[in-house]
Amino acid sequence: MTLSAESLALIDKEVAKYPADQKQSAVMAALRLAQVEKGWLAPETIEFVAQYLAMPAIAVYEVATFYNMYELQPCGRHKITVCTNLPCQLQGADAVAEHLKQKLGIGFGETTPDGRFTLKEGECFGTCGSGPLCLHNNHKMHTHLSPETVDKLLDELK
Repeated sequence: MTLSAESLALIDKEVAKYPADQKQSAVMAALRLAQVEKGWLAPETIEFVAQYLAMPAIAVYEVATFYNMYELQPCGRHKITVCTNLPCQLQGADAVAEHLKQKLGIGFGETTPDGRFTLKEGECFGTCGSGPLCLHNNHKMHTHLSPETVDKLLDELK
């Protein structure tokens, strides 16, 4: 199992930000880039990243299992993570989450049968005044959600 030349070049750019003997410092970026390419982090992918960064595989597993942005199981093409912390709940996150569950026909931690959407519950994304909100594929935040804006988002992602 390897990553594409494009992903390896991007990882090399991340590695170059650190002293030569500290390339393991790029592990989070390397895992993120591997996940973007592969869709999730299979054991073989994690082991490849460990080898590429000259790290023990267990050290890379520790990072991958600690942070919730890494997927260790296959997930849908569109992962929607809804913030359910108190500030977002006070702004209607529960209603938005229920609307998403109803529209997609799945609950938190599940993927639609067609493999298109995975719904996750997330912790604070650090923009509490913009709730309720969700994160799409760990890269794009959608704020001030309502059932109408959720419907629009789902239509755009289909």
